[in-house]
Amino acid sequence: MQTQRYRFTWQLTVVLFMSWLLAGCGINNIPQYDEQVKSAWSQVENQYQRRADLIPNLVETVKGFARQEQETLTAVIEARSRATSIQLSADDLDDPQKLQQFQQAQNQLTGALSRLMAVSERYPDLKSNQNFLALQSQLEGTENRIAVARRDFIAAVERYNTEIRTFPGRIWHSLMYSDMPIRENFEATAENADQAPQVQFQ
Repeated sequence: MQTQRYRFTWQLTVVLFMSWLLAGCGINNIPQYDEQVKSAWSQVENQYQRRADLIPNLVETVKGFARQEQETLTAVIEARSRATSIQLSADDLDDPQKLQQFQQAQNQLTGALSRLMAVSERYPDLKSNQNFLALQSQLEGTENRIAVARRDFIAAVERYNTEIRTFPGRIWHSLMYSDMPIRENFEATAENADQAPQVQFQ
C-alpha cells in the first residue's frame, strides 16, 4: 500500500516537473503568438471601421458648404463603399492576395479623403465650422490609431513568424503546430505609407 502511494507520488511529481519543463521550453508560445496576431488584426479592423464610420458625417458637412465639389464627394463615398466591402478575417491573414486587396481598398479611401481635405481649403466658412473641426480632430486621431494598430499588428506577426522559424519554436511547430502557417504582413504600397495621412486644414 505504501509502495503504491510512493509510486503515485513519484509519478505525479514527474508529470508536474515535465509540465513545468515543457511550459518553460516555449511549447505554448506559437498558439499564444498566433492569438496575439489575431487580436492585433482585430484592432486594425476596428480602427479602419472607426474611420469609415466618420466619413458619412464628414461628407454631409462638406456637402453643406461645397455642393459644387460633387465629384470629390462621390469619390469618397465610393472609396468608402469599396473599403468596407472587403472583409478580412483572422483566418485570411495567411492569404497575401486578400491582404493586398484589403490594403489597396484602404489606400484608395485614404487618397480620396486627402483630396476631400484639399478641397476644404477653398471654403473658409467650412474650415471654421465647429462640426467640421470636430470631425477633423476625430479623423486625425483615427489616422494615428490606424498607424499604431498597424504597427502593433506588424510586430505581432514578426514575433509569431520568428518563433516558428527559430529554435526551439521550429521544433514545436513541426511536432505540434504544423497546420499553423507563416503569416503575411503589411507592406508599404504607397510613398510614406508608414506615416499617418496629414489632414490638417490650417
